[in-house]
Amino acid sequence: MYSRFLMLPALLLLAKISLAQNLVTEETVEWYTLGGDYAHTRYTPANEITADNFEDLEVAWEWDGSSFNGYSGRSTPTYVDGKLYTVSGPRRNVVAIDPKTGETLWAYRLPNTGRWEYSMRASYGKGIAYDRIDGRGVIYISTPGFFLVALDAQTGRPLEGFGKQIPIPDFPETGVVDMLADLGHPYDPFEGIPLETGYITTSSPPIIVNDSIIVGNSAEQGYLQARIENIPGDILAYDKHTGVFKWKFNVIPRPGEYGHETWENDAWQWTGDVSSWAPLTADPENNIVYVPTNPPTIDYYGGFRPGDGLFGTSLIALDTETGERRWHFQTVKHDVWNYDNPAAPIQLDLNIPGREMVPAVMQVTKQGFVYTFDRITGEPIWPIENRPVPASEVPGEKLATTQPFPTKPPPFEQQGLSETDLIDFTPELRREALEVMSSYKMGPLFNPPIHDENIAGLISAAMCPGDGGGANIYAPPAADPTTGFLYVPSANNCSWQRVIPGEEADARIDKPTGTTFAAYANGPGGRPPRLSSGLPYVKPPYSTVTAYNMNTGEIAFRIPAGETPDRVRNNPALEGIEVGNTGSGRAPSMVTTGNMLIYASLDHDGQTPLLYAVDKQTGAQLGRIEIPGEVRYGMSSWMHDRHQYIVLQAGSKLIAMALPAAIDEAESH
Repeated sequence: MYSRFLMLPALLLLAKISLAQNLVTEETVEWYTLGGDYAHTRYTPANEITADNFEDLEVAWEWDGSSFNGYSGRSTPTYVDGKLYTVSGPRRNVVAIDPKTGETLWAYRLPNTGRWEYSMRASYGKGIAYDRIDGRGVIYISTPGFFLVALDAQTGRPLEGFGKQIPIPDFPETGVVDMLADLGHPYDPFEGIPLETGYITTSSPPIIVNDSIIVGNSAEQGYLQARIENIPGDILAYDKHTGVFKWKFNVIPRPGEYGHETWENDAWQWTGDVSSWAPLTADPENNIVYVPTNPPTIDYYGGFRPGDGLFGTSLIALDTETGERRWHFQTVKHDVWNYDNPAAPIQLDLNIPGREMVPAVMQVTKQGFVYTFDRITGEPIWPIENRPVPASEVPGEKLATTQPFPTKPPPFEQQGLSETDLIDFTPELRREALEVMSSYKMGPLFNPPIHDENIAGLISAAMCPGDGGGANIYAPPAADPTTGFLYVPSANNCSWQRVIPGEEADARIDKPTGTTFAAYANGPGGRPPRLSSGLPYVKPPYSTVTAYNMNTGEIAFRIPAGETPDRVRNNPALEGIEVGNTGSGRAPSMVTTGNMLIYASLDHDGQTPLLYAVDKQTGAQLGRIEIPGEVRYGMSSWMHDRHQYIVLQAGSKLIAMALPAAIDEAESH
């Protein structure tokens, strides 16, 4: 039964609270950016789907991008002006889809180039940006080859009067900007920047803030680097009407610029990366864009780049008109843990006791923290303390002596690894876990890598959470702007790291960037085996959803995500022991709606995909249904023709879930 969506008085504040341009009416609720709104809350006020009818959801349609060679499932579609838009496949085809039927309306891609063929982030486009010029919808994307493209949203044709002709065969005469021209490095229009100089691509769409297009970027993965040279991931901005270049922000400060002194030798001249590969968010009212960054060149070793290394692994607030730095905060100094900020910052207006309404921005991290700031001034909402961390034993490495620890909110994931974190369901399991761990260097958060001489016979060092644990790009957080709640999905997953001589590491890399070998770089393997029983060596839970009441900075609830795997629940080593729900071990994708939190995970067989509805205040389960595909990134929800849809991303497919009334109406047309 269709439940009519009413605009409650609280939702009249939605546009301000969530910093969106989303249309919200009785018939339509849009999903304007890949995060739903400029604040990246992944929230919709749509509430046709309720706890009472959640388990009535059915597949309304499936759209398959396999014809575009799509596979990553990381692009969250935008629903705006009555159509659904996304990108698919390594060529980053832009596709318009009928939201009621899933029919493809049009598709567009640029011709191939050499610089596209090399892109290691080609299929990870994550979505499109949308804006209007004189009432006309325009789609903007940044491509794997580092072009900025503007298309007419109705036709898919390149936007007239935007950019200029690129000297590459078959390129359109209009609608394209070559962004390599604005970075300041020699390059060939077809082949791009020589790998000896470095490499740059994109993995997230641009963001349109008032009249400016702000573009992030991505570099070669730091764990596939063994040479010290690369190019910085400088932030670029363009005029949304014409594509004219507006400004560039140097993410590695040059002499005379703020932060240059944090590079203690001349490494600023050759070191690169500090990319913003995670999505950007913005506060259009205050002309601010928030940029999360990753470490400088080479994960796990930075001996050639001593100093804290601004603006590596930072959150940067920039003026969208001028590119000037408003404020910044470095979440990891001299990062050698691959602790890049992996998710878009989230903005909420918080009702903190004893204060007026506080405009906040939050950055969740791989290391299990939520850093929270006044989004206008950059002042921490709660104190952040610089605490001592271990020194490195790798020759030539000089780590920061302290790292910033928020006093609130509490961490959402296990930090560090000690004997107390190891499995202890039985004395036998405990003894085996201790025996396995005797070959590895356990330690606290910011435990540094060891080097290839295997200090004291150790195989590798534990980094917990690891660069694949904590919060990560494949499971972005969500929030509720009407309550100030933040929901963080995470997985308990450590990395195990040792570094080897740079020349040896370089031989394992197919197409290295740079020319000069680093003293050390990422080494092979080193991960501990599972126990003989097949059980993990750490205590559960293995995956969770942590809900924070950000008005108080406290945890409201923390629940396991998904079901206990059969290899745990049916394990002979645990016979007669009540293990409880451990979670599936995979961080879940999620969306918040007007009346529930919805997330996707796996059943106990580790294969059956499930969709859950839980109470947003308590975490109590409200419903659970089986779905046709495993969801590996975000999801979205919006209203079209009076009906609410939930769109899931499952590999090459988009799966739209809706109530029977919506499906019946679509079939009757």
